[in-house]
Amino acid sequence: MAHQVRAVVARGKGAPVSLETIVVPDPGPGEALVKVEACGVCHTDLHYREGGINDDFPFLLGHEAAGVVEAVGEGVTDVAPGDFVILNWRAVCGQCRACLRGRPWYCFSTHNAKQKMTLTDGTELSPALGIGAFAEKTLVAAGQCTKVDRAASAAAAGLLGCGVMAGIGAAINTGNVGRGDSVAVIGCGGVGAAAVAGADLAGAGKIIAVDIDDAKLATARKLGATHAVNSKEADAVEAIRELTGGFGADVVIEAVGRPETYKQAFYARDLAGTVVLVGVPTPEMKLELPLLDVFGRGGALKSSWYGDCLPSRDFPMLIDLYLQGRLDLDTFVTETIALDEVEKAFERMHGGDVLRSVVVF
Repeated sequence: MAHQVRAVVARGKGAPVSLETIVVPDPGPGEALVKVEACGVCHTDLHYREGGINDDFPFLLGHEAAGVVEAVGEGVTDVAPGDFVILNWRAVCGQCRACLRGRPWYCFSTHNAKQKMTLTDGTELSPALGIGAFAEKTLVAAGQCTKVDRAASAAAAGLLGCGVMAGIGAAINTGNVGRGDSVAVIGCGGVGAAAVAGADLAGAGKIIAVDIDDAKLATARKLGATHAVNSKEADAVEAIRELTGGFGADVVIEAVGRPETYKQAFYARDLAGTVVLVGVPTPEMKLELPLLDVFGRGGALKSSWYGDCLPSRDFPMLIDLYLQGRLDLDTFVTETIALDEVEKAFERMHGGDVLRSVVVF
C-alpha cells in the first residue's frame, strides 16, 4: 500500500520550494515508515535547494526530525510501531572498515531506504541526507530511527538529528572536553551554541563564546558560556588568551567554517591544545598556515563530522539529560511553523536571529 502525504519539495536550483503531494511506499525489508511530528529547518536543507550538495532534483527536504514509527518491514527488530524516534543520517552498517575497527561513528557505508518516495506522476525524489522529513510521513532505513523517551518534546528532540548533535558532539566526542578545561567557541549560531552546551555538560571550567552578534552571545551565556566576546569590538585571539592567563584555550571549536575564523581558532588555543572544525566550508575556500606553527604549537587539528556521534549511544543519553533539566534543548527552538512556511524560514536564516525554525505537524 502507498501513502499520499503533503511534503516540501525543491524542484530546481535556487527556486522556491513548493508544498506538494508525494507518494510514500509501505516499508520493505530493513525499512521503517515514520509519521513525522516535528522537523527543524537546517542550513543544509537550504544548501540542497540551492544546488550546493548535488543536482539530483527534485529533493524532498528536511532531516532534523522526530516522530512515531507507523510500520516496519521484514527483519526489523530494533524499533517497532508506536516507538517515538529521532531520525538520523548515520545508520551504521556494522561491516565497513570503520565499523570493523570499532569506530562506528565514522561509518563509511550508512544505510538508507532502498525504495524511493515519488511525486504523484512517479518522478523519484532525492531525500535530503537520506531522510526527507518535511513530510507528514517518510520512509527511512530502520537504522535511521533511534528510539528515545516519549516524554521529550518532538520539536526539541528532533534537533539532535543534525545541528544540535553536531555542536554537542564537537565538544564532547571530537574535542574530548574534560572537567576544568578552558573552551572557546567561535561562531554561536545553532551549532556553536550547541557546542557551548556540550562544553558545559562536559564540565568545562571556562567557556568563552565568540560572535559578532550580541543576541547570539546572550543565548550562549544562557546555555553555559562563562564569558562572551564580540569580535567586532575586540580581537578574538587576544581576548581568548587574556581570559586564559595569556595561554589560549585547551579546546577551540570553530563553528563558522571560514579560513579567517579557523586561523583565529588555531592561534587562540594553548600549546598542545585542540582545534575542532565543525563549521562547514565551501569548496573554493583555501587555508594557509605556516607549517612551522602547525608543528611548533603541537596538539590536534580535528574535523567533526556529525559531532562524531553514534546515535544509538548519544541520542537516548542526551534526551535523558534534557528530561532531567540538565540540557536546555528548548532554547534552540526559536519558533514553530507550519509545513507551508519553510520557504519563509529559509529567508529568516539570512537575518541571523533564528537558531531553529521547527515545522510542527
